[in-house]
Amino acid sequence: MIKSKKNKFRTEKDSMGKVKLPRDSLYGPQTQRAIDNFNISNLTMPHDFINSLLLIKIAAAKANLKLNLIDKKKSFAIVKSANYLIKNYDHDNFPVDVFQTGSGTSTNMNVNEVIANISKKVFKTQIHPNDDVNMSQSSNDVIPSTINHSAYKLVIEKLIPSLELLSKEIDIKAKKVKNIVKTGRTHLMDAMPITFDQELYAWKSQIDNNLFSLKSCCIRLNKLPIGGTAVGTGINAHKNFSKEFIKALNKDNTIKYSEKSNKFEGISSQDDAVLLSSHLKSIAVSIIKISNDLRWMNSGPGSGISDITLKSLQPGSSIMPGKVNPVIPEAAIMSCSQIIGNDSTITYCGQSGNFQLNVTLPVIAYNLIQSINLASNTAVSIAKKAVSTFVINEKNILASLNANPILVTALNRIIGYEKGAYIAKKAYKLGRPIVEVALQETDLTEKELLKLLNPLDLTKGGIK
Repeated sequence: MIKSKKNKFRTEKDSMGKVKLPRDSLYGPQTQRAIDNFNISNLTMPHDFINSLLLIKIAAAKANLKLNLIDKKKSFAIVKSANYLIKNYDHDNFPVDVFQTGSGTSTNMNVNEVIANISKKVFKTQIHPNDDVNMSQSSNDVIPSTINHSAYKLVIEKLIPSLELLSKEIDIKAKKVKNIVKTGRTHLMDAMPITFDQELYAWKSQIDNNLFSLKSCCIRLNKLPIGGTAVGTGINAHKNFSKEFIKALNKDNTIKYSEKSNKFEGISSQDDAVLLSSHLKSIAVSIIKISNDLRWMNSGPGSGISDITLKSLQPGSSIMPGKVNPVIPEAAIMSCSQIIGNDSTITYCGQSGNFQLNVTLPVIAYNLIQSINLASNTAVSIAKKAVSTFVINEKNILASLNANPILVTALNRIIGYEKGAYIAKKAYKLGRPIVEVALQETDLTEKELLKLLNPLDLTKGGIK
């Protein structure tokens, strides 16, 4: 028997008139209008962003209660409903497309309406999505505040620990491979020798430098423009709303935030997001460098460099049996390429601050949060599944080192560049060790040559 579709919808109205909604949806008419208007992608605002927005609604309700702007019953209902949604998160409650109104009003009202409906259905308290949940707020200050809140929270709780883990794992591996000499490479060609730990400590320095820059960025990122409301003047908000909001927000959370001193700047621009995105791009570039080094050193096993062997994680080919590929570095390169692309988007969108409002806030939020999560997860993946697990192929390293004609560079001061070039080319052409050819072509003794061309000594640099 075919069931009647008569009761699958309900009708509600907003300031523009009546709207038909799915019967069981927790959102309201303004959300439904957004669903109907913005059928552009299958992308919706990230879980991290919605959670931050719910935390902002909680702090706002508490601030409004403190300022005697809302009664206790309604304030408590907002707080309980938002907490309920955080604990029982359902993606279906927040279906608005990322590509929507540039202020993010549709997402703000989506959250306001869901909180209001949860309050009515679960906590039996009638509240209004605009008058109560959105009291002392505007989408124009709430969404920029949510961008900073969610980004800062993710950087502190996830990205910084992930990069610190990567730095630590590189350090551990560097200590294990200390004084193992290998052929250095410039232009992908043989160069003077280095030690494995020298190579790895260069990676660590890249990550540590990124951490330093990232932490300096946080000084700006934790400042919220809440209280600026529509254009930065704070219209319809109590003069002490921002201060009480920050107190309420910080009381309930271990991560601390502060008030933006110039709310006009915080609403009209997204310079904080652009700055953070630039640091994320730098992190991505560093991880790509490390990943490519790992791929090249792992190349082979028979015809490549084969300085190391990465841990075998899965079959590498559907047709070539036994083939194993460097899948973790490859995945890292792709995710970091996405971060670089996101930075271009955020940079472009950051320019769209026309007069008192940036009108690309949802896409900035989406790309920024994606980039933070990608950088965090990729750093952990490289640390645990590549850096900490690769094995040194000492036999291959030694064979490559002994055949390296560029070692003759160490004789430049004694025999001159031209003579050195001749010896290097001859050694390479004949496939003979540089010591043997230099012994024939110079007046140096074998003992002198072995001392001058000692690979480990050559990694220490400087004229002795």
